[in-house]
Amino acid sequence: MYKVDFTEKKRIIVKVGSSTITHEETGNIDYTKLERLVRQLCDLRARGKDVCLVSSGAIAVGRYAIGLKERPRDLATKQACASIGQAYLMSVYQKLFSEYNQKAGQVLITKKTFIDSESRENARNTFNELFKLGVIPVVNENDTVATHEIQFGDNDSLSAIVCALVKADALVLLSDIDGLYTHNPKENPDAKLVEVVEDISSVMDMATSDSSSNVGTGGMTAKLKAALIATYSGADMVITNGNHIGNIHRIFENQDKGTLFVANKRDDVNILELLEE
Repeated sequence: MYKVDFTEKKRIIVKVGSSTITHEETGNIDYTKLERLVRQLCDLRARGKDVCLVSSGAIAVGRYAIGLKERPRDLATKQACASIGQAYLMSVYQKLFSEYNQKAGQVLITKKTFIDSESRENARNTFNELFKLGVIPVVNENDTVATHEIQFGDNDSLSAIVCALVKADALVLLSDIDGLYTHNPKENPDAKLVEVVEDISSVMDMATSDSSSNVGTGGMTAKLKAALIATYSGADMVITNGNHIGNIHRIFENQDKGTLFVANKRDDVNILELLEE
């Protein structure tokens, strides 16, 4: 059993990767998984919790729409795919949330949003007002306008920064793996799942930067950076397998699913500087 009582969490960030909500064979939306995801989030909201979804998938969905078989490499094509895919993906989210009588709002941001103090405060006020209104924000990086200088590069880091910004007390990363392992489980059959990490600095060298999916951008390195930001900002974080959407429900019923990174709030650490490391 985790040492943290997740039933008491008040403000929750859930991050879902492209590989979780799209079909690997085509890159098109996996509507079954998306519907299950929305249902889980609506149930958390029905319990009176503030809920925010950080969702990848815009580029992957846009890529499918225009018939590209491989993830685009140049920035202009990525931005074009994001423009097409984000509009479609959000329309699907809105439709699914409305089936549960739940309002959702789109928030598109870049790294500049958090670096600039005025933009950061405006973003915080927007999130707080959405929570007050009972709305679930659906967040993504604004890939359509982001340049290399103001890109997060992966939504793991983005979700952790949002977590710090809104003072969330829980972050769940839905991944294509069960959690953090002692070694790469695809290469080492003796690799063991690490169930609890109390000191994030002790496991930073256990990561690989490779993503196993051809639609995602984040590997375990990105997830550990997210854990660093989230735990130092005072949130408990869990990496769990997104192939089993029901893990969200299980986590908030205090059932061990994945790897727990225990909160270790550090007021002496500049969260924004961690993005550049």
